[in-house]
Amino acid sequence: MSRKRVFLIVLDSFGIGYEPDAAEFGDEGSNTLATIRKSPLFTAKHMEKLGLFSIDGVEKSGYDGTIEGAFGRMQEQSKAKDTTAGHWEIAGLISKKSFPVYPDGFPEEIMDAFEKQTGRGILCNKPYSGTDVIRDFGQEHVETGKWIVYTSADSVFQIAAHEKVVPLEELYEACRVARRILVGEHGVGRVIARPFDGSAPDFKRTANRHDFSLVPPRPTMLNLLQENGFDTISIGKISDIFAGSGINQGQPTKSNEDGMRRTMEMIKTDFNGICFTNLVDFDMSYGHRNDIDGYAKATALFDEWLSRFMALMKKEDILMITGDHGCDPGYPGTDHTREYTPILIYGEQIRPGVNLGTRKSFADIGATILDLFGIREKTDGESFKEQILKL
Repeated sequence: MSRKRVFLIVLDSFGIGYEPDAAEFGDEGSNTLATIRKSPLFTAKHMEKLGLFSIDGVEKSGYDGTIEGAFGRMQEQSKAKDTTAGHWEIAGLISKKSFPVYPDGFPEEIMDAFEKQTGRGILCNKPYSGTDVIRDFGQEHVETGKWIVYTSADSVFQIAAHEKVVPLEELYEACRVARRILVGEHGVGRVIARPFDGSAPDFKRTANRHDFSLVPPRPTMLNLLQENGFDTISIGKISDIFAGSGINQGQPTKSNEDGMRRTMEMIKTDFNGICFTNLVDFDMSYGHRNDIDGYAKATALFDEWLSRFMALMKKEDILMITGDHGCDPGYPGTDHTREYTPILIYGEQIRPGVNLGTRKSFADIGATILDLFGIREKTDGESFKEQILKL
């Protein structure tokens, strides 16, 4: 019996232009792809061949060769622009209600409960840049041992601690405490451990970040694949985003390079199901840091890796590349941006040159994957399988 493998790769924050409701999020005019294309370090010739610059609304390139993939533009329906909502929607779960955000910091009852249950005091408690917060509060944290708690425009409760002051496991346990507290009306999308090291004024965040997400309230594509006996493999922060729900095997990563390496290892592995990868550096290291050249270079490195990956694909394999929101490094501020995302699909079974137009929801990806595996149970979204498969 042939074994089907779908490789779904999320380029974290790879937006391709602001959505119609972007003004409601303060993001009108944002366009992550257009911004990084201006960098001399940008190149994407392999994604170009898959149809990246043929997508509706994307400025065309000079390429006049054959388009080798199917392509389209995805519009988010969830009332959010964060990682959790974006990935949940990709997997077939539209979040009709936005997760709570805290532009003035977390309420006193939350902070009192967290302080009491963890035995440490609290610094900051307001929206902050992750690098700025350790610059401004890092030394006081080292001297007092108090947690640095902060948030952003997203629905996140972030806890920063120096690895030589607070052992990693204590930091992770504090995140579990916060996750138990932050439920109901205060059910933020993610609690995030943000360890750092070094000395003032040169504190640096380490690669030991860990996310503690809510469990999805309904079955996703991953749950249905798992229940039907298919392998569900996550690479990067996917397992964290879904709180392990529907995941058979989770592989955390420390960088884009690590994520690409692990995904390349999986294509050499005999499995039957999905390999779901998140490449986080686009967002974490470059989008939020307003680093246009860094984002462009990361895109070029992924594109170069992509050609080697595609060369190893088998007859039954299908590759899908998308994003989960935008994070335009040239747009004012450092927050996510409300943008369309691309969908690029490649494989021997895929009809080349098919333009899927603008899809109504990220959830169409999950619906299509379930359809490809012959699973009848439904999630949000509509399948485009019949449009992309060769007859």
